[in-house]
Amino acid sequence: MSDEAKKVDKRHSQNVYDCGDAALIQEQQNCLELLYDFNQTRPSQVEFRQQLMERIFASVGKDCYIEPPLRANWGKHTHLGHCVYANFNLTLVDDTHVYIGDHVMIGPNVTLATAGHPIEPSLRQQITQFNLPIHIGNNVWIGGHSIVLPGITIGENSVIGAGSVVTKDIPANVVAVGNPCRVLREINDYDRQFFAKGRAYDAEMQAKMNALAMVETE
Repeated sequence: MSDEAKKVDKRHSQNVYDCGDAALIQEQQNCLELLYDFNQTRPSQVEFRQQLMERIFASVGKDCYIEPPLRANWGKHTHLGHCVYANFNLTLVDDTHVYIGDHVMIGPNVTLATAGHPIEPSLRQQITQFNLPIHIGNNVWIGGHSIVLPGITIGENSVIGAGSVVTKDIPANVVAVGNPCRVLREINDYDRQFFAKGRAYDAEMQAKMNALAMVETE
């Protein structure tokens, strides 16, 4: 393995490393050039955006949509499942891997940050950092202005309330909110009857949910 390859590998080592290396900075520049092109696209250039996403990210599932502007440190460390939707100003501090599952919805101004810096001041002066991967399960909804910190896993179907700062893992099938983000409650039968502030689903939507439930049990 070359010296350059060893330096690149340190991004994924989960140890503290020198992030001011010239080779890494040049590699990051390539991502920034692609992001510039993506963020300058017109709304009608859907196919071109898709082509750019496939160049930016490690993997892109079918029917993914990201609303510009998009920010990312590397791009190629982020893995998108199928049917991922992200609103404007998604920020990916993806210095190591970010895994986003299928049918994930991300609100505006959300940050997914894998990178951190040592608390020890002398090491911060040396431009050091560490990176811990983020895992977001299938069918998760992350509300706008939320921040997900390094090393976090969010379980499938869970909802992260707007403005949350996720500092610890969140289990599956819960609603979690706040700074720091805490589990508020489990998703339950109430959520099959009401969608917001006591407002009940109409008959058409109830029938749709019942049909989907039957498919899931087959």
